[in-house]
Amino acid sequence: MSSVIEIIQPQGKNAEGEETPPLVIARAVYEHPFIVRVCHWINTVALFVMVGSGLQIFRAFPSFGAKIPQKDLLHWPKAFAIGGWLGGALQWHLTFMWIYMATGVLYLGYQIFSGNYRQVLFTPRDFPGVWPMVKHYFFFGPKPPVREAYNPLQKQAYTTAIVLGVLSVLTGLAVWKPIQFSWLAGVMGGFHYARIWHFAVMWAILFFVLGHLVMVVLHGWNNFRSMLTGWKKDPDY
Repeated sequence: MSSVIEIIQPQGKNAEGEETPPLVIARAVYEHPFIVRVCHWINTVALFVMVGSGLQIFRAFPSFGAKIPQKDLLHWPKAFAIGGWLGGALQWHLTFMWIYMATGVLYLGYQIFSGNYRQVLFTPRDFPGVWPMVKHYFFFGPKPPVREAYNPLQKQAYTTAIVLGVLSVLTGLAVWKPIQFSWLAGVMGGFHYARIWHFAVMWAILFFVLGHLVMVVLHGWNNFRSMLTGWKKDPDY
């Protein structure tokens, strides 16, 4: 449960001498626990490095086989990749892979054992609230009532991001160690298909990040600051 601080104007009297009830003039909610914030910012850096180095690795063989254009599927600019060459990119990628996985395990462990997962987990009861939020964000519809820290559309997005994070690790392991994790590669259809899945998951995560940044802008500085300090001033719920 989130901590709440309220600044209350005490009971008094108005100009007519009538007593006025206490009034809440400011309110702040501790929305993002410390561990969640640390994992968020560490994984922001880790994800940036892994995407950049992963695209440099892809530049070494920009294809997925004969059934997909055999050569130069995507001409990714070297200026927007990390590592300089295949060996350097692999070093960056594998180093930050461990940081990415460690913070992911820490985040999931905290969410589960603290019970904080209830704040972000998308459940069947959230389904009816998704379309009203879509209409509000994309079709200028009325804003639905806010009753908790995350609305149904946000819960759906963050739950999907967690699933994509897990898939990025599983597909990455199948690509990194296709012999040792042959059973995992087999589930994905083999090494070549594991590469395709890994690439597709990366782009899905990037689309999530883009949507996430748009939402940060729409919700304003107060929302961004809460991921730095943990506290959100005068939330809607």
